[in-house]
Amino acid sequence: MIYQLMRGGKRGVWTSPRAVTLCLTEKSYQNNFLFSARCSHHKQLKRIFIKLYYTPGACSLAAHIVLCEAGYAFDLEKVDLKTKKTESGKNFNMISEKSAVPLLLLDNGQTVSEVSVIIQYLADQKPESGLAPQFGTFERVRLNEWLNFIAVEVHKSFYPYFVEMGTEAKEAYHKKLERHFGYIADKLKGKPYLTGEQFTIADAYLYTLLTWTGFTKIDISAWPVLGEYMPGIESRPKVHEARMAEGLPKAVAT
Repeated sequence: MIYQLMRGGKRGVWTSPRAVTLCLTEKSYQNNFLFSARCSHHKQLKRIFIKLYYTPGACSLAAHIVLCEAGYAFDLEKVDLKTKKTESGKNFNMISEKSAVPLLLLDNGQTVSEVSVIIQYLADQKPESGLAPQFGTFERVRLNEWLNFIAVEVHKSFYPYFVEMGTEAKEAYHKKLERHFGYIADKLKGKPYLTGEQFTIADAYLYTLLTWTGFTKIDISAWPVLGEYMPGIESRPKVHEARMAEGLPKAVAT
C-alpha cells in the first residue's frame, strides 16, 4: 500500500508505510509536526501525538482513562501541584496558565484544559471508540447533561476536602455530595453505565471522582449501587492500565 505523507497541511512525496512509521518519532513530536497519511484508496489515516500533564489520582485520571480507552499514542508527564514542577524539572506555571491538571498538549502546540472539555475533544477525535455520541444527537445532549452535572455539582463539592474550610461549610458540602450520590445511584439502577450499556467519557469522569471517597473517608455504603459501579469500571482493562501507569492502588469504596 502506498501513502502520501502530509506535513503542515501540504502534500509531500508518495512513500511506504514503513517510511511513514519512521517519520512518526519523538523528534517529529518535539518539532510539533502533524502527520497524516492518505492511501491510494483515499482513506484518511491520522496519527496524533499528544502529551498529558497529570497528577496521580487527580481528576486528570479521567483524561488518562479516555486516552487509553480510545487507543491514543501519547506521552505522560507527572506534575507536582505543590511545587509546580513537572517530572522533567520544568516550571508548570510556564506551561499551564491555570497551573492545573489535566492539561493536554497537542502536537500542533495548542493546549487544552478542563477535564470535561479534554475528554470530549479526545472522544470526538476518535468517534469509532464509542466514548461519546455524535454532536447534534439527543444522546449527546444526555451525555452533556451528565458531564455538566459531574463537573459543576459533584467535582466542585469535593472542594472542602482539599482546602482548609470551616466545619459548618464542610458539612454543607458533605450534605450536597450525599444528595448527588443519591441521585446518581437512582439513575444507575439496572444498568452498568450512566447512559446505559455503553461506557462513555462521563463514566471515566464519575469513576475518578468516586475514587476520592476512599482517602477523604466519605462513606458511600448507603448507596450499594455505587459500590457495585466502581469495581465494574475498574475491571475494564484500559482503566486498570491507566491506574497502573499512575502507580495507583486498587480503589476502595467505603
